[in-house]
Amino acid sequence: MELLGTGTAAASASAGLRSASNGIVMQCAGGLVGASFNGAAAAAAGGRRGSVRVVAKIKKGKMGPEEEYPWPDKFPPGEITDGALKYLNRFKPMPNPPKPVTLPFERPIVELENKIDEVRELANKTGLDFTEQIAELEVRYDQVRRELYGALTPMQRLSVARHPNRPTFLDHVLNITDSWIELHGDRGGFDDPAMVCGIGSMDGMGFVFIGQQKGRNTKENIHRNFAMPMPNGYRKALRFMRHAEKFGFPVLTFIDTPGAYAGVKAEELGQGEAIAFNLREMFGINVPIIATVIGEGGSGGALAIGCGNKMLMLENAVYYVASPEACAAILWKTSAAAPKAAEALRITAQELHKLGVVDDIIPEPVGGAHSDPLQTSLNIKAVIIKHMKELLTMDVESLLQQRHEKFRKIGEVEEGGPVDPHIKRSMKKRDAPLEEGELPMLPPANGSVPEPLIATSEASRE
Repeated sequence: MELLGTGTAAASASAGLRSASNGIVMQCAGGLVGASFNGAAAAAAGGRRGSVRVVAKIKKGKMGPEEEYPWPDKFPPGEITDGALKYLNRFKPMPNPPKPVTLPFERPIVELENKIDEVRELANKTGLDFTEQIAELEVRYDQVRRELYGALTPMQRLSVARHPNRPTFLDHVLNITDSWIELHGDRGGFDDPAMVCGIGSMDGMGFVFIGQQKGRNTKENIHRNFAMPMPNGYRKALRFMRHAEKFGFPVLTFIDTPGAYAGVKAEELGQGEAIAFNLREMFGINVPIIATVIGEGGSGGALAIGCGNKMLMLENAVYYVASPEACAAILWKTSAAAPKAAEALRITAQELHKLGVVDDIIPEPVGGAHSDPLQTSLNIKAVIIKHMKELLTMDVESLLQQRHEKFRKIGEVEEGGPVDPHIKRSMKKRDAPLEEGELPMLPPANGSVPEPLIATSEASRE
């Protein structure tokens, strides 16, 4: 569309465009003017219909929705409540409670729940007293529930860790902090919603909180990229670790991710470099760092914010170098072998505690963290405070040395010690340890039988 005329005509044209929110723009001798549909277009042109030509129509645009997260000053006094809305982040209370989700191994529990409901309904209809029967069923229900959750397989714990209703990082933060404010940006032009950072206080002490945030429904999961951070998410996390170092705040990281995002865009932005850089820099942060796995801890995406002085895990959380499904597809060429892979990977908190990777296991309520999110959060807080008191007694040099030694010991083995007979029996002969006085074997050449490698002495060389 071309504006005709200059000076006063152009100014009047601009004013006409602004005022004609629902009308037409006409070209006349003096330039462009706007007129509403109900007014006479000719009147704007001095009554000369022949010199008027419609050059554009302006449709009335729809008003956009009011901002989803209004500022506090738009609320009437006294209506601002504690919680996420007060601190202007994108985590709002859910309008409806989450729908119950039943895991496959929980079917015996569901059957008992249905029987209890049937007996209660029958009692209401008939007016008969079934109090004893209901009490017996409830006792049986509690017993079965405890037995099931007390003997979960690694694959079952993985399904609990991935439960759609499992409390997320921000759920825990809002439950355990006295005050909390989310901070944004990596100072490089990005703000990854999958990585949430902020400052909060617990029992009057300030902390920097960093964690991977899963969504509570499909819309949130898409926004959070299913808790798979981009490279700028890890750079954002490192920015706030340095912020904590500058102002003397201890760092609390919460791990809950299937892994770092592996898309093409992430690789273009330097995903590997961002993770490796975080691994290196975290060993030099001179304030206490406690990492807690609250759900899934997937590979380098978890480790990039997990290099701390203490590693904690919830009872039903998992921590792995590759998901059991991916491991099964690589080693056994089928995802059906995922349960076998889950056992071989040692992904549970109990196994990792035995191996020294995890320092402490945080108990969950019977039924998993999703059965009582508040109690789970309080358990997390109690264990974090316990370990933080220990770390605060250490000077900077001891703190850095302890963090370094902790990770140097992971995977440490001793050679030359006794070998479990069961393990030795399943070894191939070339891999088995030598018996006392036994000589090593030369590798076979041209299909010939291996021969003992005889050590030559000074006398034989002469």
